[in-house]
Amino acid sequence: MLDVKRDILPLKDIMYRLALRITLSSQEAEDVVQDVIIKLWNTRDHLDTVDNLEAYALRMTRNLALDRQRMRVNQSESLDAIKEQPLADDTRGEQQEQVESVRTAMRQLPEKQRSVMQLRDFEGYSYKEIAEMLSITEDQVKVNLFRARQFIKAKLTPFN
Repeated sequence: MLDVKRDILPLKDIMYRLALRITLSSQEAEDVVQDVIIKLWNTRDHLDTVDNLEAYALRMTRNLALDRQRMRVNQSESLDAIKEQPLADDTRGEQQEQVESVRTAMRQLPEKQRSVMQLRDFEGYSYKEIAEMLSITEDQVKVNLFRARQFIKAKLTPFN
């Protein structure tokens, strides 16, 4: 039997980060996670047949976030809602500029590349796990990750 505290709530943070990367809105990401948790709870009797609950929950999160993103009229929101750790005064401006450059480049990535990069580089999932979560092959994961990294590198390297 599914236990909310043991099985679903530990996935909340990673679901939020994935939804945030897709929707680019903190409030929208929170809504997506809440809706997914409710859907998981409502189908808890059938979840015993799911092999990997984490992959299933992340796939649901991704799909719902994409659906909401497509419905949104204003797509100009940014990741500004993410709280940054305070930096030393002498490096604050430079590091904030670098962080904003990465955010800007990430927003320009196609959705699939952004999701793969988020799951691999920020969440630490294996190629196999990402392939399962996104319903693509491991080779597609590697190609999308390579292209995303190349794009970010090109955007951040002066005098390409």
